[in-house]
Amino acid sequence: MALRLLHTTPAIITALIILISSTTKISASPSAVGDGGMRRDGLRVAFEGWNFCNEVGAEAPGMGSPRAADCFDLTAQGVVSHKVTEADNRLGVGTPFPGVNPKALKNPDLYAAEKELYLGSLCQVSDTPKPWQFWMIMLKNGNYDTRSGLCPENGKKAPPFNPGRFPCFGTGCMNQPALYHRPTALYNGGTLMRGGFNGSYDMSSNSTTNTASTSYFEVVWEKKVGSGSWEFNHRLRTSKNYPWLMLYLRADATNGYSGGYHYDTRGMLKILPESPNFKVRFTLDIKKGGGPKSQFYLMDIGSCWKNNGAPCDGDVQTDITRYSEMIINPATPAWCGPANIGNCPPYHITPNDTKILRNDTANFPYGAYHYYCAPGNAQHLEKPYSTCDPYSNPQAQELVQLLPHPIWADYGYPTKQGDGWVGDGRTWELDVGGLSSRLYFYQDPATAPARRIWTSLDVGTEIFVSDQDEVAEWTLSDFDVILT
Repeated sequence: MALRLLHTTPAIITALIILISSTTKISASPSAVGDGGMRRDGLRVAFEGWNFCNEVGAEAPGMGSPRAADCFDLTAQGVVSHKVTEADNRLGVGTPFPGVNPKALKNPDLYAAEKELYLGSLCQVSDTPKPWQFWMIMLKNGNYDTRSGLCPENGKKAPPFNPGRFPCFGTGCMNQPALYHRPTALYNGGTLMRGGFNGSYDMSSNSTTNTASTSYFEVVWEKKVGSGSWEFNHRLRTSKNYPWLMLYLRADATNGYSGGYHYDTRGMLKILPESPNFKVRFTLDIKKGGGPKSQFYLMDIGSCWKNNGAPCDGDVQTDITRYSEMIINPATPAWCGPANIGNCPPYHITPNDTKILRNDTANFPYGAYHYYCAPGNAQHLEKPYSTCDPYSNPQAQELVQLLPHPIWADYGYPTKQGDGWVGDGRTWELDVGGLSSRLYFYQDPATAPARRIWTSLDVGTEIFVSDQDEVAEWTLSDFDVILT
């Protein structure tokens, strides 16, 4: 509506501005994701499956490469117009597709990476400042057959070694899962959209029936046409053979290396957020926590830079994956403590930029840290120290794992055990940029500080070697990354 103003006084103009502002929602802060708040009717969502060291290893029989997508537009006529076919989703090693590198046709790891790019091209949405592709459902199997020699050690090829350190029932324990897809369709007379992925690592099970005592995963998304947010309903169950499973919903970089990978990826982050200038907003409702070993991440952020602060370039021997994770399961203890300072970062920085050393037992917030571990290839670590598992990423990694604590209040993070846990669903607005700018990350002495640019942000759980079958269930919606 155009307003024509004749002979108006400043008071009238002010009143009109107030009236227009009160009836028009104006967003002063841009979103870094393509589908800010998950409110677009035309959904873009993909699936990726990984083995212990963020590779594929081998495809599951009859399932194709463990990459799939459900991308569609809702037409003006109320028709769900899919961009990805089931034949696309079943593409596997040896089967060519447009743009595939011939070298990838016989290599399951390379083929999956190329398939993700292909699915991204089918799903891509034009936007400013760059196009975007999809939300990513990540599923990972924590079994590691140490006799296989499949996983590198801090980025270097490692020989087989004796079993015992990691869960594995024997040959084949690192398998990819059976994956089933329910393409998004209309329900309730065309007023509701719903679709999903589900499956199991126990390949002998009937994964579509969700049989008890076998591993199971499921993500179902649904949304009312024309209103509200997509709700992603997650379910994850461990089993005797698969006691360590991970399931996350991620916003990844639209190109380049996402957190934990050394392949070009596709995702939802059309603008890469950089510390300290961003916040993350979402609604989380945890129905079942997944037991005492469930390291449920209210927020998990990942990036990559070298120990000298330079950006990663794909060299797995010098690239370092950096993670920060807020764990909200109240059963998760602080491994960092005055008697275990090797499990703590060397120092803590307060919101007013005061540095507190970890040996300052009167002031260091030990209860705010579950565990800190340094990159396994760092050359100048302050003793005592813990180094991160050298096998579970393609390159060395660094972890800063946090727990609810009053020290995080200024950033909007949970301040006490139980905040946001089962029965306490809520909408969070986290100053992830502000907090991540003050966390300790290792860097070689006398090097320029790395730019903390985050290529993956996700919510979900890692059920960490459960000693009994456990189930986690949660709903995530309204996810947005807001630049400040």
